[in-house]
Amino acid sequence: MNTILRVNDLKTYFDIEGGVVRAVDGVSFEVEAGRTLGIVGESGCGKSMTAYSILGLIPTPPGRVAGGEILFEDRDLLKLSSREIRGIRGNDIAMIFQEPMTSLNPVFTVGEQIAEAIRLHRGADRKEAWRRAVELLELVDIPLPEERAANYPHELSGGMRQRAMIAMAISCEPKLLIADEPTTALDVTIQAQILDVLRRLQDELGMGLMLITHDLGIVAEMAHEVLVMYAGQVVEQADVKTLFTHPHHPYTRGLLASVPTMTTETEDLSTIEGTVPDPVDYPEGCRFAARCDFAADACARPQALQDVEGRHVVRCGEWQRVMREEALQQS
Repeated sequence: MNTILRVNDLKTYFDIEGGVVRAVDGVSFEVEAGRTLGIVGESGCGKSMTAYSILGLIPTPPGRVAGGEILFEDRDLLKLSSREIRGIRGNDIAMIFQEPMTSLNPVFTVGEQIAEAIRLHRGADRKEAWRRAVELLELVDIPLPEERAANYPHELSGGMRQRAMIAMAISCEPKLLIADEPTTALDVTIQAQILDVLRRLQDELGMGLMLITHDLGIVAEMAHEVLVMYAGQVVEQADVKTLFTHPHHPYTRGLLASVPTMTTETEDLSTIEGTVPDPVDYPEGCRFAARCDFAADACARPQALQDVEGRHVVRCGEWQRVMREEALQQS
C-alpha cells in the first residue's frame, strides 16, 4: 500500500491557567492512498485536534505541538515554514469542516470561494477558475451548478452547503482529504448522499480519506481501518470488520453496545457510566479505568498499546481476561 501520511507519537497540548491540557497525547497512525481511516470517539477525545495539528491550524498560544512527527509523503510537516504549510494546505491536504456556515465566507458567492482556491494553488485565471468551480459543483451533484455558483452560502440548503465545501476541498485534487463530522446536522437522506459523493470522489481521485466522526454507522459503511480514541489517546485500532466483530478494549465494546438497532427499546439502551477524566489531570494509569467493569489493580499503571494479531492493537493490559470472561458468558 502507498502510505501518504504517517503520524508518529503526536502530542498537542494547550497551556491554560489551571495547567496543561493534553488534547492529543501520543497518537500514531497511517493513512494510505485510496483508503479510508475512520477516527471515532466521544466529544473532546482529541479527534479534531489531531486533524488541526496535521494542517498546522492549532492556535498558538495557547496551543502547541509538543512532540512527534507528521510525515506527509516523508516530509515532516512540523519542520516546514508557515509558507510551506500554506502551500500544502488546500492543495495536497484538504479538509471539510464540521459546520459549513462557519467555514464559508458569507459575503462571497460559493463560486467565488471555490475559484479563489483554484487561482491560489493552480495559477488559473479568473475565467478558467470560475469554469472549474461550476464543474466541481456539478461533480458533487448540485443541481443547476451555474446558478448555485452565483449564490451566497445563506441561499443554499444545509446539504448543498456541505456539497459546496466538498467541491472546494477537492478543487485542487488533494492526495489526502480530512472530513471532520461531514454529515453532522443533516437528515439521514442527505447524509447518505454526502457519503456517496465522498466515496465516488475517492474512487475517482485515489485520495486517502481521514474520516472523523462519532457515528459508528458511518464508520462501518465508509472506513477500511478504524482508530478509537479516548481522552487524547488511541485505545484500539483494527480493520473495520475486526473492530466491529471482535472489539477488545472495554471502551470500544461500550461504544458498540450503545448503538441502537431497529428492535432496541428505549429502556434497553446501553450506556457507559461515569465521565471522562479531567484533561489537566489525567490518571497515571488507564484513563478509562474509572468507568470500566473489568478494571484491575494493574490498570493503575501506564498502559501501552499491545499487538493482538495482524494490524490490531489495543491499549489494555486486561484484554485477554475480558475476552475469556465474554467467552464463558456465551458458552
